[in-house]
Amino acid sequence: MTTGKLQAHKTSAGLTIWLTGLSGAGKSTLAALLTDRLREQGQAVEWLDGDELRRSLGRGLGFSREDRFENIRRAVYLAGMLSRHGVITVVSVISPYAGMRSYARQELPGFVEVYVNCPLPVCEARDVKGLYAKARSGEIPAFTGISDPYEAPADPELTLHTAERTPEQCMEELISWLTEHRLYRL
Repeated sequence: MTTGKLQAHKTSAGLTIWLTGLSGAGKSTLAALLTDRLREQGQAVEWLDGDELRRSLGRGLGFSREDRFENIRRAVYLAGMLSRHGVITVVSVISPYAGMRSYARQELPGFVEVYVNCPLPVCEARDVKGLYAKARSGEIPAFTGISDPYEAPADPELTLHTAERTPEQCMEELISWLTEHRLYRL
């Protein structure tokens, strides 16, 4: 577990749990489990998934650095709106550049950066869509982790090692961290 620089926020404000990591690291799996758990506990929670955001709000955006940043700006805007209404927002996006995550941290009160850390070979083995193979063959240009960098967080609030632990164990670790830091109460 790694502790970073969490911004103080009012308890009535929402919380943004920003899951970042390579494709296949387990961000969406963890986000789904966490969202379900929080809903079961009666929390107002929404999950913003990177793939879904790109399909719905990111139409027309490519994968250039500028387009990726614009996609993140849109996700931050939506998370901010939800947060202002007291909603816990779980955001699962690759967000490969440190500058993107810094922007999100600056704009979102109650921002918690969670690095979903998984070695590239494990991510590739988990890839049911075959995206890594397509990237390695040159079919997908600028693919994060292969032909485009992933800048791992230097100081996230929490790092979860998904190759070493089950999704359920990682979700429990995240819930424990949130509870310990008084950002979530059972």
